[in-house]
Amino acid sequence: MEQITGQKTSDYYFDLPQELIAQDPLADRASSRLLVMNRENGGIEHRVFREITEYLRPGDTLVLNDTKVIPARLLGTKEGTGASVEVLLLKRLGEKQWETLVKPGKKLRPGARVVFGDGSLKAVIRDILDEGNRLVEFEYDGIFEEVLDRLGEMPLPPYITHKLGDRNRYQTVYAKYEGSAAAPTAGLHFTKELLEQIREMGVRTVFVTLHVGLGTFRPVKVEDVTSHHMHSEWYNVSEEAAELINRTHAEGHRVICVGTTACRTVESASDENGIVHAGADDTSIFIYPGYRFKVMDALITNFHLPESTLVMLVSAFAGRENVLAAYQKAIESGYRFFSFGDACFFY
Repeated sequence: MEQITGQKTSDYYFDLPQELIAQDPLADRASSRLLVMNRENGGIEHRVFREITEYLRPGDTLVLNDTKVIPARLLGTKEGTGASVEVLLLKRLGEKQWETLVKPGKKLRPGARVVFGDGSLKAVIRDILDEGNRLVEFEYDGIFEEVLDRLGEMPLPPYITHKLGDRNRYQTVYAKYEGSAAAPTAGLHFTKELLEQIREMGVRTVFVTLHVGLGTFRPVKVEDVTSHHMHSEWYNVSEEAAELINRTHAEGHRVICVGTTACRTVESASDENGIVHAGADDTSIFIYPGYRFKVMDALITNFHLPESTLVMLVSAFAGRENVLAAYQKAIESGYRFFSFGDACFFY
């Protein structure tokens, strides 16, 4: 009955006490808690994240998303009125053009201008895009990334109210290619030492890139899950990554995705037979119960928001009732939720 009961957004609701929303990252990334669930029998174990090694086997391949979060949140003022404006960079569309989310949107029509910092960065609203997003053209001298590094802030999700002391704590230790408006948070639990230990066990690691966009923040506003529109995100899978993932399966081993973004990437890049093809493209894949996984055999992920597309993806993989039962156990056991929270391993 899984497919019938999982089509309503309210099927993914659970009550989360406010105090379980993690506000700060732990001092030691790998010391977060780890809830382990066996999908076959629903059995649950409570571990520490660095003990993930006990569930990995030689020949397995871990798929990690090496996107890097940019300081995508810009605070400025509207030229002429001095009103405060927030601009969140979502997707680069040209050298100086970006798709953005602006607040307050109603007051920023095409032609409006916004000034940031000392005026070394300005933005002109060029167009209104889907769902109220704005096409913005920036004006600046020099290199945009350097200007952004000086004026931008890390785009922490709205449920995190504490200021982040160290920007790098909202990056994975393997972040490489700039372009995300949010971190692939499952990867935040890995340290370089833990990854090295995993490789020494004979577990392979492979990197793909998916630049995390607005879909991470956007709530599902329709009750019929199938009517929800996913925002598209850009991904890239190299020849080497595709070859290793395909070889892993050919040799009878498991492909384990670190995070829902790695999952969406390999599932988007694969054909009906589960063969992953190299290439770069946009994906708006929406995974919810009824989806047939073609590549992923196990998933390391964080605890996600109620009624979110992410909890639907995890439910498609591990079963909605299993996932909600695991979340209930986690709440009773005081696990920390969301971006800076604890982790799950579904296998």
